[in-house]
Amino acid sequence: MDILVLGVGRVGSTIARDLASEPGFVVSVADRSREALEPMAETGLETWTLDFTDGAALEGLARQHDLVVSAVPGALGLRVLRGVIDAGRDTVDISFLPEDALDLDALARERGVRAVVDAGVAPGLSNMMLGHLEATLEDTESFHCLVGGLPAQPSGIWEYKAPFSPADVLEEYTRPVRLRRGGQDLIFPALEELELVDLPGVGELEAFLTDGLRTLLRTTTTPTLLEKTLRYPGHVSKVRVLRESGFLDAIPVEVNGDSVRPLDLASRLLERIWRFRPGEEDLTVMRVEVVGREGGRRVRHAFDLLDRYDRATATSSMARATGYTCTALVRWLALGGWERPGVTPPEVLARDARCFDFVMTHMAERGVRLGHRVEALEAAPTRPEALP
Repeated sequence: MDILVLGVGRVGSTIARDLASEPGFVVSVADRSREALEPMAETGLETWTLDFTDGAALEGLARQHDLVVSAVPGALGLRVLRGVIDAGRDTVDISFLPEDALDLDALARERGVRAVVDAGVAPGLSNMMLGHLEATLEDTESFHCLVGGLPAQPSGIWEYKAPFSPADVLEEYTRPVRLRRGGQDLIFPALEELELVDLPGVGELEAFLTDGLRTLLRTTTTPTLLEKTLRYPGHVSKVRVLRESGFLDAIPVEVNGDSVRPLDLASRLLERIWRFRPGEEDLTVMRVEVVGREGGRRVRHAFDLLDRYDRATATSSMARATGYTCTALVRWLALGGWERPGVTPPEVLARDARCFDFVMTHMAERGVRLGHRVEALEAAPTRPEALP
């Protein structure tokens, strides 16, 4: 299988290297930055310089491959996804696009394309946990996800570094949050419902609402769905100052005769501050809790992930957790585990226990391990004694 990876940032380059280690895969990479492509060329991968906004060039390059992985910034995600589908090529996509990828389902089915979207850690791996449990429990009543990518040690005035594009991080802080409570879909501003949580191995973090549920609101029946992002304490108060002062506004303002979006300026300035230095270590922490009924009683399934920077390969934990979820799903498609054309999110794939187990095994083989425990919230029902 010839595979093309679009975007070779921290995550995209990890995806490309992992897929290239698979016998039978021939991997090429494309990026608009020649500088970003140089390290990939040194590993022996074929490289392409590509402007992702050039639809004709994108489709032409996609047609030269069997499957395309999209690891582009969210602002380009929908355009790239549509272009790959138009080219008639299967795709696995991790971009944090603001639009609803399921709107391209009809186009993908028309083109006979298998398009797996939101194939990262959250959304992605977290979605698979709910999809798996909705298929195996008698019913589910709530899904709560806490997730964050952080520097291993807080430092600087922000006590934060961005494990992926700062523009996508700011998108998390500004995009309205969709959630579900008691069967009712609601919308809240980002950064609300701030609380402190204590997680083993990390300590005290602050958790706040962000818009990470995405396809779960359309594909699942669980009546309560909630996701919060994790940061070191104090980070949110600083972001709120930026937001309330207008620095995260998308409406242009005039500066010395030039039209400037404050959000673009903030993103460019924060990119310098939030960028990880070479060798600077990070961690990825996630807890997913699903409450439902199993064996006639209420139970809570809890999954815990704590992954750290891999010093041996100089690979960030976010690149590992996100990238290896993606490469697992690429392999699942390559094996013919999912044949139905259309746009498919991870929670739908995970309804097949074989797929869920395949991804969990794939992650563990790469050192990304998840704890799983089940807690009974009420006693199991007793059977009436048999009549004499």
